[in-house]
Amino acid sequence: MANPALRPSLLNQFRLSWNHFKSRLLLKYAFSYILIFLIPLTGVTIFVYENAVKGLRVEIEQSNVNQLNQVKNTIDTRMNELQEIAGRIAYDKYLTPYMVKDPYYSMEAIQALANYKASSNIAEDLLLYFHNDSNIYSHRGLADLHVTFDTLYQFERWTPAELQQDLNETRQPLVRPAENVTINSRTDPMLVMLVPIKPNDPYPYGTVVYFMKESKLTGVMDSILSDFTGSSYIFGPTGEVLTANSHGVTLPRNELEKISGLEPGIHKLKLEGEQHSVVSVQSEENGWTYVTTMPSFQFFSRVAHVQTLILIVFGITVITGIAAALLLAKRQYHPIRDLMEFAKLKSSGKDAPKLRNEWEWIRQTLHDYSAKIDLQEPFVRNQCMLLLLKHGKPDDPEIEQMIFSTGFRHPQGEGLYFSAILSWDDTKPGSKSWQERHLLQDILSNVCLPTPGAQIFGVEFSVKDQFALIISLPGEADMVVQTRMEQVIEGIQTIIHEHSQLSLSIGVGMAYSDLSRLNQSFIEAAAALEHRMIRRSGQVTYFEQLAELNPSATERFWIPRKSMLKLEQSLKQGNEPVAVQMIADTIEMIKDEPLQVHLLRCICFELLNAFLRTASELGMDSVFANMPELTSFETLEELENRLLSLAADICMQVERNTETSESSLMDDILAYVDEQFADYTLSLEHVALKFAISTSYLSRSFKEKTGCNFSQYIWQKRVDEVIRLLENTSAPLKEIIEQVGYLDTPNFIRKFKKEIGLTPGQYRKEHALKGTVVKRPI
Repeated sequence: MANPALRPSLLNQFRLSWNHFKSRLLLKYAFSYILIFLIPLTGVTIFVYENAVKGLRVEIEQSNVNQLNQVKNTIDTRMNELQEIAGRIAYDKYLTPYMVKDPYYSMEAIQALANYKASSNIAEDLLLYFHNDSNIYSHRGLADLHVTFDTLYQFERWTPAELQQDLNETRQPLVRPAENVTINSRTDPMLVMLVPIKPNDPYPYGTVVYFMKESKLTGVMDSILSDFTGSSYIFGPTGEVLTANSHGVTLPRNELEKISGLEPGIHKLKLEGEQHSVVSVQSEENGWTYVTTMPSFQFFSRVAHVQTLILIVFGITVITGIAAALLLAKRQYHPIRDLMEFAKLKSSGKDAPKLRNEWEWIRQTLHDYSAKIDLQEPFVRNQCMLLLLKHGKPDDPEIEQMIFSTGFRHPQGEGLYFSAILSWDDTKPGSKSWQERHLLQDILSNVCLPTPGAQIFGVEFSVKDQFALIISLPGEADMVVQTRMEQVIEGIQTIIHEHSQLSLSIGVGMAYSDLSRLNQSFIEAAAALEHRMIRRSGQVTYFEQLAELNPSATERFWIPRKSMLKLEQSLKQGNEPVAVQMIADTIEMIKDEPLQVHLLRCICFELLNAFLRTASELGMDSVFANMPELTSFETLEELENRLLSLAADICMQVERNTETSESSLMDDILAYVDEQFADYTLSLEHVALKFAISTSYLSRSFKEKTGCNFSQYIWQKRVDEVIRLLENTSAPLKEIIEQVGYLDTPNFIRKFKKEIGLTPGQYRKEHALKGTVVKRPI
């Protein structure tokens, strides 16, 4: 049985959670978070869904394109085989008109035809016909033309008269569309291919007739388009259907004409009122067009699982996002609720006004506390001044405005700024000493000295028994800056002597026209105060005067010349590890020597000059634009870090210069080869000798630059030039070959045919006949 004591606790917790959501502000936050994630999520989901569907469609259609191209290449290969057989028949000595009619040699002719028929796996039968002959020849022997096509082969649409006319008048390879052919009382759909012999001869003397079963072509298509459930067609050059595999779906003639005239590619068409995806490719060999059509519903059935998956993920994400939005809204509301509770505690209790929401409570409380901020103004001002001393001019516009509002902004917009530090020498405990110091700090917190026109601001900082002053001077006076600074310090001393008998020392930094450098003046003032015992003439030490003190003696120490030479050489060579080691050794050597400050800085700058000389030789102008940062080191560790960074930049520049030099050299070599490729003496060794590099380096770099080796590049340039001369000139072939730098003409012709597929003479003839450039195989 449940503990009854737990019920009130659970009830109170539920009420507390419900009270949270009773707040309109909390509901607003929750609704905002839900919208923030729901709107982009919906957009992304729609985008992903659309792209998934389109991606799948493109994938399917591209797969059809690839498969259809494979069908095209396979059938084109078979057709080319038939034309090659016709070409061999045309040049076969046993198949001339004389030999096939000769009683003695006719048996050899019949055997030759049988061999040619057996060499093709797509031709069902092969016939040879000579123009104006009453007979036709096959592997079975001699037969009368009319008997053959009236009795043996009976076509459904091809009449004997048309057949005889086509056999005598065909000048180009011709393929008739599939039709029913009755062979010995058996009917099969077949295609007939007529190839004139000799091929490409304007005056052929005969015709080779091939019979092909339509099932063999459709079988090729089915075997390649194995997972395709649509229809596939092969159209002839004039748009007639040579063969089709429509799987029982018959398209009307006008629809077939529509798809036969499509450009190669992927299309979306409406066929018989239904949306289809149509893919078309065209053969460059014979002009045939291969087309597949697929109903769109087949595609969407494959997308259904993708749609379901996306919807499930979207639903889960929405539920999770709403829960996360409520959690984030509650966490966002938690500090506001705390502020509201704080505002209620600090308000006037029962008299507190009932405001609309939590923000009104917080706004009212802030308004009440704004009157109390003035009490904290001295502390805020001191913090701003301290920030100015330690970090220079701040980037925050509000803090900058607060600093200028205290009197730093001069009427003409120009001024001088420096810092001074007061240090009390009398640090004996006692209330009188503390009261006097406190009094002086209050007096010097904001003082104006009319005579030099100086504005003085006192700043407390963490060092015990010290007090900092920020002094602002107008910058238009003609008096020497040091004199004006001394007048200000004398005025400060006068004020101090008027109100206190405490003994103190003053360190004064240098004056700067830029407020952002006030932190440097503060450091200088601290340094001057630290070295105040060097000067015995008074209690005020100026950093500028401190810098003019001469050392009593110097040590005879300098960085060894060999170390400097080794360091410079490592930089010039771009050897960063050696340079880093030399820097470390040199800095360690300097640290071990008890050097006077000024000599130490000279040695450091000598070390820096070695880097700058090397950078200058390399043309690194950007280094000299950064000189203030390079020379503003205070310790040997800072110098070492700057030198290490500079060494890395120099070594990187050396590497870039080397790469640029190598790239420029290869560009010059390539330009030279392009100009001299027709020189028969041109060789890898010749070019390497001319440019003073090794043959191995030239071979490797040349292949990286061009993607092929030296000899392949020269051969390609020469073949391109030969093709240009064959197409545009009538010069003799031997002269053209010698003109491009190739002396072995037979060898060139053999290599040319192997690459192009034609001899140079055949290429020129083919180009002259067609008037177009023969495409070279890739």
